[in-house]
Amino acid sequence: MMWPVDEFTRFEVARLIGARALQIALGAPVLVKSNESDSILLAKEEFRKKMIPITVKRELPDKTKVSVVAKAAIANWMKRYNGEI
Repeated sequence: MMWPVDEFTRFEVARLIGARALQIALGAPVLVKSNESDSILLAKEEFRKKMIPITVKRELPDKTKVSVVAKAAIANWMKRYNGEI
């Protein structure tokens, strides 16, 4: 079975938001306009707006390497889980 390249797992979403929150906490520029100062909430807002500048690369069991298309994967996540993060 081939993993879909336009969907994230819940583990990838958690890792993506956590990694982006760390970047923001360490001084990376925030890509959304917000009055929020909490890096995790800012990272979630960037996720909702499909603006997280991170690529997810997977290595499949057959050693094939795949890059996940972030905007499409986030859109599918938001549709599937009604915007819940």
